[in-house]
Amino acid sequence: MPLILFILRKAGQAVATMLAVSLLVFLALEVNVDDVAVKVLGQFSTAEQRAAWLEANGYNEPFVWRYLDWLASFVTGDWGMSTYYRAPIVELIPDRLAATAWLALGALALIVPFGLGLGILAGMRPGSLTDRAISVLSVVTTSIPDFASAVFLSIVFVFWLGLLPGASTMIGGFSLKELVLPVLVLALYSTGYLARITRASMAEVMATPYIRTARLKGASLPRIVFRHALRNALITPITVILLQVPWLLSGVIVVEVFYAYKGFGTLLYEAAINSDIYLIEACAMVSVLVVVTTQILSDLAYGLLNPRVNLLGAPKPAKGDAA
Repeated sequence: MPLILFILRKAGQAVATMLAVSLLVFLALEVNVDDVAVKVLGQFSTAEQRAAWLEANGYNEPFVWRYLDWLASFVTGDWGMSTYYRAPIVELIPDRLAATAWLALGALALIVPFGLGLGILAGMRPGSLTDRAISVLSVVTTSIPDFASAVFLSIVFVFWLGLLPGASTMIGGFSLKELVLPVLVLALYSTGYLARITRASMAEVMATPYIRTARLKGASLPRIVFRHALRNALITPITVILLQVPWLLSGVIVVEVFYAYKGFGTLLYEAAINSDIYLIEACAMVSVLVVVTTQILSDLAYGLLNPRVNLLGAPKPAKGDAA
């Protein structure tokens, strides 16, 4: 029952967030109806054509009514037509989102084991040579922006070694080889970031009294780490992993455009440079939906992993308190 109430409360917060963002998006893109007509019909359209289009599409109605009508259409799956692709938007986004999901899954398959592994290894013995080496490596990787990593990896693996293709267009069908470079670029930054977070959490847990007690009792380091320290040390990194999904969705734009990968990021980029208003609105709302969903999952994971946290926000009674 508490879990259901928690999910309902978070779902309510998510709906409120999406409503606020939808209003901001609509304000930013459709408050000036003349600008909308120009972007849809083109800059060479006549004033009469624009006036007729605005009348036919309900743009002479009050702003609030237009917003509510757009919101109702979006909720029911009527996302309009793309002025650039000349196709229904609801048919464009799923395939592009699925393509980006492959990149995100590939990146997470590298980020999670390497980030956690390096962070745990560094945090087991804070201040050691291993800790310092991993910390330096993590700082270096997180300091390099995506476009610089893409250029560097392309120089090495495409032009120097000639092992990988320089573009990921997937013209000949799905190709794992074409996914390698985009996935590496996405994983490089987040792996170092996750390693730093995990290292800090692990070092903090290793300094707690119950870990020192286990050491005094003669327990081996592997037993201490895997049986006593690991669960508490993973509380923060697990939530960080879930919050990497929204970052991957936004950070993937640079990578997809660089490698000509036809994913969600490229779709949003092309919509922006071609002033495709309806497609921008739909992409923005889908992005917000992904963000709020992962936020709910992150809060849920944190509450389940940390026994001191009550999912409903009420403090849990400490041991020994009267019932």
